[in-house]
Amino acid sequence: MNPLYLVDSSMYVFRAWFSMPKEFFDVDQNPTNAVQGFTRFLCELIEREKPERIVFAFDESLDSNFRNELYPAYKANRDPAPEELKVQFDYCKRLCRALGFQVLADGYFEADDLIGSALTQARAEGRPSLILSADKDLSQLLGEHDEQWDYAKNVRWRLPGVKAKHGVHAHQLADYLGLTGDAVDNIPGVPGIGPKTAATLLGHFGSLDALLDRLEELPYLRLRSAAIHARTLHEHREMALLSRKLATIRCDVPLPQEPALGVRQTSDGDGLQALAERLRLGPLTRRRLLSL
Repeated sequence: MNPLYLVDSSMYVFRAWFSMPKEFFDVDQNPTNAVQGFTRFLCELIEREKPERIVFAFDESLDSNFRNELYPAYKANRDPAPEELKVQFDYCKRLCRALGFQVLADGYFEADDLIGSALTQARAEGRPSLILSADKDLSQLLGEHDEQWDYAKNVRWRLPGVKAKHGVHAHQLADYLGLTGDAVDNIPGVPGIGPKTAATLLGHFGSLDALLDRLEELPYLRLRSAAIHARTLHEHREMALLSRKLATIRCDVPLPQEPALGVRQTSDGDGLQALAERLRLGPLTRRRLLSL
């Protein structure tokens, strides 16, 4: 069975935002450099892969989601998204929809949660998934038949590759981030526990829950500062559990039941032409889009 392609679209919009020159504008003189870069990525992906089923997941809200209810400081280290970027996100979603591709976006859940829920649904149907993203968090979703693809670097990995990349198994990644935290998302973790220590602890205990239940064993491990880590974990137990919850991708978000997950619908030719005019896309890009 052919895989369901799950595109972490926000990552590729941001990548284009930072890498493309700011010399592209729509008819109202709004910047469109991110749209231009995302459009090139989309065309290349569809031309190259010709996916049978594909979903483009976006972060609807760039500044908040349900995790902020659990921990208000979640992602608080990031500057608010500028309006001109929000406009470009909307353009990218409109472009995908005009092409007939399924777009998943929700103001309460992140794109990761939408991807996790779509992957879980595909797995229940017996369909493998291919996640297009460099984000390590998404590796926690991989099962025996799934794959992750860092498209920009053209690097792919399956379940065994997660251990090779991060030192822990896919099912341990949320526990791992519960211990180390994640500076990118402002997840605190446990003070003094870095990647190597976290991997060692999970390698011995198997899970964060088992580690916290058996803290009395920790001082006797052959691990530098083991006794200090035991005291720290005792003091920061609740923060470790909260950090894991923040790092855990939700897989139970309700998704649209119609059309079938990832099945492409008929393109809106007139809408696509109008959007191309508004974005002032070049003739080559227009031809590529119309031929997809």
